[in-house]
Amino acid sequence: ASTTRRRPTMLLLPPSSSSWTMPAPPALRSPRAPISPRTESPRRHAIARCDTSRSTPRISETETEATLAQPSAAVQGGTAPLVQALKSTAAQDVSCFHFPGHNRGKAAPSLLSNLIGAETFSHDLPELPELDDLFYPKGVILDAQNRAAELFGSSKTWFLINGSTCGIQAAVMATCSPGDYIIIPRNCHISVISALVLSGAVPKYIVPEYNSAWDIAGGVTPSQVDKALKELEKDGKKVGAVLVTSPTYHGICSDVQGIVDVCRPLHIPVIVDEAHGAHFRFHHSFPSTAIEQGADLAVQSTHKVLSSLTQSSMLHMARGLVDADKVSQCLQLLQSSSPSYLLLSSLDAARAQLSENSKSFDEPVAMALETKDQLMVIPGLSVLDLSCFASDFPAIDPLRVTLSASDLHLSGYEADDILEEHQIVSELVGTQAVTFAVNLGTSRQDVQKLVQCAKHLSDKYMSANESRFSKHNYVRSPLDKFSVKLSPREAFFTKKRRVCIEDSLGEICGELICPYPPGIPVLIPGEVVTQDSLSYLINVRDQGMTISGAADGELNSIMVCNL
Repeated sequence: ASTTRRRPTMLLLPPSSSSWTMPAPPALRSPRAPISPRTESPRRHAIARCDTSRSTPRISETETEATLAQPSAAVQGGTAPLVQALKSTAAQDVSCFHFPGHNRGKAAPSLLSNLIGAETFSHDLPELPELDDLFYPKGVILDAQNRAAELFGSSKTWFLINGSTCGIQAAVMATCSPGDYIIIPRNCHISVISALVLSGAVPKYIVPEYNSAWDIAGGVTPSQVDKALKELEKDGKKVGAVLVTSPTYHGICSDVQGIVDVCRPLHIPVIVDEAHGAHFRFHHSFPSTAIEQGADLAVQSTHKVLSSLTQSSMLHMARGLVDADKVSQCLQLLQSSSPSYLLLSSLDAARAQLSENSKSFDEPVAMALETKDQLMVIPGLSVLDLSCFASDFPAIDPLRVTLSASDLHLSGYEADDILEEHQIVSELVGTQAVTFAVNLGTSRQDVQKLVQCAKHLSDKYMSANESRFSKHNYVRSPLDKFSVKLSPREAFFTKKRRVCIEDSLGEICGELICPYPPGIPVLIPGEVVTQDSLSYLINVRDQGMTISGAADGELNSIMVCNL
């Protein structure tokens, strides 16, 4: 295969195509609808192309109608075309005069190669002709993305190597022009706020239900979205999109279908931040996916519960309200022009892993449900479920286990510290609870150890506190009361000044301040600093939680807008 050097990358936006027609949304657990052929974009060099035959026993054997050339010998007949192409290319006996500088591992730093293996470097390759082009895929990347689209039930799928963050940003930029309003939950991820800064869209916030005993926010309801849309219509505002986080970090799902039913008559696209729900399509006990419920765009972190490498994600599209070419253009602006083929091939491999075993999640689901049942009966411990919320949320992810020891007079941080002493490492810790993520790699020994350590926690602290009056340390919601004076974009580009945190009350916040994880902003650029938000931030800071986004990581000062 040719190894001609890669030409300098220029920002070449694909031409608009009138031949693109979006199919109807797929039915529940059904194969995706076919994709119509698209007008070819200009290419910078020849690409080895491959077939679109695929093996997806979990969903269907229906093939995508994509116009591709015959496969190269390197990838013919395989279930993971991008992985196989990478393996074949790395095995070439060639003299390399291309990037990266470690030259297929020959000059790899020994400190890292001893840690992860020299073979990893031999597969760290650039966009060579036989490896296709992420921004104009016609060969193995297109084949891999098409296979992913079929498996995940979308009409088109993009591979992301800048995480779900760039997928959220692209989705907002593709649907909202500067000045358009976008309806979003106030407990959205920080990537949504960065998307507002980039796009110039103006937020219309929905405040989700909040459980103060758990210090956890839930989802949003169709009636809340409907109310927000009517308020904007009354004010004569143009709505570019509605964005929903479902599931939340704690696994709480919103009624996406109901929200789609509200938006569809108004031709308003629905974007779903489904970062924590990439696995939903692959077990009957999981909630329905956003695409299955009619969402137009869904962003999934394939690296979270599924098995791709960290920072790799997918963006799925369905229906016909969103221009696919515009999404591609936005992704080209946001993603690296030197994509990692280790990340890209890990997405292909994760997809193949699921295709080859339709029962992958049988054991993790069984373990998670058994673990919850065992934890719920331990004195002094509670497990989060839908009964903790008054709203009629349709589902909660069975693989997400959120535990509270507040009846033992332990905060989430204290409980997490004790569990970590026993080599239990959680996914997320909050003021009142600790969250554990069960996944494909979780073993019986792991969950048994978690239950035993939880029993130890109960035995030790229940006896120590049995004479004391048990009470919940309720936390006041930091999301409840807020006042917006500037849009995030306006505040971002406004001149700032630094003030002591004690003197910031009433000022307009000039930076994005949030505990991370979970990455939900407590203060957003353009919002007035309130006593509730300050108290919450100081509380989590004093308990040792990392504060993200603030110029002063110790949070002794805050940047405010100098108006």
